[in-house]
Amino acid sequence: MSQIIEVRPTLSESLQDIADSHRVDAALAWLDNRPPHVIADQLARMDAVQAGMAFRLLDKDLALAVFEELEPVDQQQILQGLRDQSFRDLIEGMAPDDRARMLREAPAKVAKKVLAGLSPRERRMTAALLGYPEGSAGQYMTPEVVALPQNLTVAEALTMVRAKGATAETVYTLPVVDAGRRLTGIVELRELVLSKPDTMIAELVVTEPACARATDSAEKAARLMRETNDLNMPVVDSENRLVGLLTIDDAVEVIEAADSEDVARQAGSAPWEGHYMAAGVFQLARYRAMWLLLLLFAATLTVSVTDMFEGTLQQAAHLALFIPLLIGAGGNAGAQAATSCVRALAVGEVRVTDLFKVIWRECRVGLVLGSMLAAAGLVIGGLFVGPRVAVVVGITLVLICGWAATIGGTMPLLAKKLRIDPAVVSAPMVTTLVDATGLIIYFTTAKLVLGI
Repeated sequence: MSQIIEVRPTLSESLQDIADSHRVDAALAWLDNRPPHVIADQLARMDAVQAGMAFRLLDKDLALAVFEELEPVDQQQILQGLRDQSFRDLIEGMAPDDRARMLREAPAKVAKKVLAGLSPRERRMTAALLGYPEGSAGQYMTPEVVALPQNLTVAEALTMVRAKGATAETVYTLPVVDAGRRLTGIVELRELVLSKPDTMIAELVVTEPACARATDSAEKAARLMRETNDLNMPVVDSENRLVGLLTIDDAVEVIEAADSEDVARQAGSAPWEGHYMAAGVFQLARYRAMWLLLLLFAATLTVSVTDMFEGTLQQAAHLALFIPLLIGAGGNAGAQAATSCVRALAVGEVRVTDLFKVIWRECRVGLVLGSMLAAAGLVIGGLFVGPRVAVVVGITLVLICGWAATIGGTMPLLAKKLRIDPAVVSAPMVTTLVDATGLIIYFTTAKLVLGI
């Protein structure tokens, strides 16, 4: 009796495990039972050969949905393994905004090949999106929009939506335009459906809606959408003519990319594209090495300060015991302030004009924190080295924390004023600066209190 071999994947198996064991039937079963975003995540974790093989097992409709879930760098990896007809079908079916973003990351030869293979309509829309500045709202918007003339009735508007809605990316938010295609407002599909057929849409239009210029920062537009709770936001040109809609899925993607970049920079690393699990060891090291080298050279300030006060250390050797404690406390206080300020800048809670308010606020916060730590420092210092050095440690903690919080809260705002990404003024950079200046505060306080 022949043995029946189980080809279905187990619940704990990943697509990577199945690909490693070369079980095609199991891979098909796995792909049939997963949503597009889960499949995309698994493909992004795999190398180019395995990802391409797995992608070719998908049917046409699912393949398109999965492909649009991938990052541009992962999309290029998939495209390299497709044949010409599969390549053209996949690209033609993509939304114009997703296609344009992928082509921005692609080599010129690939971009030229893609544009040449598109239908005239798709080529025009894609070329228009490619003409907008990098990171702009125009780059992320969809031009496939149902725009309603302002003189329609509800019945006429719904007829127009039915006729043109199939080619639009969304119909939930409907821009209303005049004869020159200038934006006059928006109307939600829900309002049309619930209103009487003979009602003029002019009576339902929300005038002066939140909108963005095509050349505005996509991140700024996306964060405005979050503040206004809009599902879609009209995008206009310099003459207020409608050119597209920024949809909520693209807005979320923009914010996620911006936040990922900020987190990487705050941690003292350059941001990278693609899935973390698919990045090589040397690739990750390359992104982090530059910052570590920069911080290493910056840390020589700490060495120089210690050398400058060598005589003070020789007269009171016990001071050396508390150096790690003090620079650690100061560095952490500065990093907390810097992180809070970068976040507040990103979400619009703080502006550059608030610089002096932030300085005053963070200075007081730092002094309060320093006073709390000083109480503990007096006890620890008293137990180990006696009351005089303990007083030095306590005073220094108050001063260092006040100074560190002030520096941490100020540097991102100054960076913003100088048109530098505030996230570049990362927590490690603030910590390194506070280490050097904190030692100066420590040894100067020791000289004054101990008289050495």
